[in-house]
Amino acid sequence: MGRFPKALWRAPSGEIAEVTVWCSNDYLAMGQHPLVLDAARGALERFGTGSGGTRNILGTTNSHVNLEQDLARFHRKEAALLFNSGYVANLGALSVLGSLLPRCVIFSDEGNHNSMIEGIRRSGADRYIFRHNDVRHLEQMLASADRDAPKIIAFESVYSMDGDIAPIAEICDLAERYQALTYLDEVHAVGLYGPHGAGVAEQLGLMDRISVIQGTLGKAFAAVGGYIAGSAALVDAVRSASAGFIFSTSLPPSAIAAAQAAINHLSASAAERDTLWARVDALKTGLADAGIPTLRTPAHLVPVMVRDASRCRRICDDLLRQHAIYVQPINYPTVAKGAERLRLTVTPAHSEDDIRTLVGALKSVW
Repeated sequence: MGRFPKALWRAPSGEIAEVTVWCSNDYLAMGQHPLVLDAARGALERFGTGSGGTRNILGTTNSHVNLEQDLARFHRKEAALLFNSGYVANLGALSVLGSLLPRCVIFSDEGNHNSMIEGIRRSGADRYIFRHNDVRHLEQMLASADRDAPKIIAFESVYSMDGDIAPIAEICDLAERYQALTYLDEVHAVGLYGPHGAGVAEQLGLMDRISVIQGTLGKAFAAVGGYIAGSAALVDAVRSASAGFIFSTSLPPSAIAAAQAAINHLSASAAERDTLWARVDALKTGLADAGIPTLRTPAHLVPVMVRDASRCRRICDDLLRQHAIYVQPINYPTVAKGAERLRLTVTPAHSEDDIRTLVGALKSVW
């Protein structure tokens, strides 16, 4: 803390060395921001370490209620609901919505996260899987479904493995034409996109057309937890029926305070986002000039394509041992066989020297 993205690596031999991290989800380095640290410390001093119970028994505090109200305003929705992780939020919300709506049909992008897939599966609803970001295929499926059945289109804004972005406006057009709810996962976008950091839907002026926005507190907001935001009735239905919400001890007050401080700061400050995007551009340009194969994407995530599992592992080992650079391989089943890669995440805390060192190291081991 205070030297991020530097970290201490303890080798199998017991030797400790400083390394530079290139795969953190603390996208804006808010985990060491003074306002966030002060808020967490203050909550620890005031409330102690734990929440003391589930939300329905003892674990609902002023902090939880205030953060839910802030998240609702953040996404311009009537209500929001906290979960212990983004995974549990997707699992809880989609399983409840699909099961409570009679004869519900869910249309899911084939690139959706495992948490969405599991939530849809557990709902028991009929489901259609449309080709990734393919609105024509989605429309064919919508047209073939029961016209009178309730429908949900579930998709992400930023897909973290390929760094591509969903055609949100076109999906909203289809949802309105076929009277479907839209469920948008913004976990890799909140904090990073839009004038206030509310995500890609905010950046495109589309938040009002999204029925449910799901986000995380554990990436750009540098805390822990997940949430959904939507209409009061929909949020209350999920609150009343989601096992993941009902039976889990609630988030500790220190995590709530940290997340709230990060959200409040990033809602008003664009400095972190501006620095991030400058670093992203520098990294992408450096890798291209060095001839390192990457997926050309509009997102902040930079996939370096290796396309071989053993080589992917060797590259990561060589970067760590020879160049003090820490990044993890992304192999099957997270990506398809033959699509193995490194997923690089640059932050405002990475310097231009860090970027040059990474590019040179990659070129050396390639």
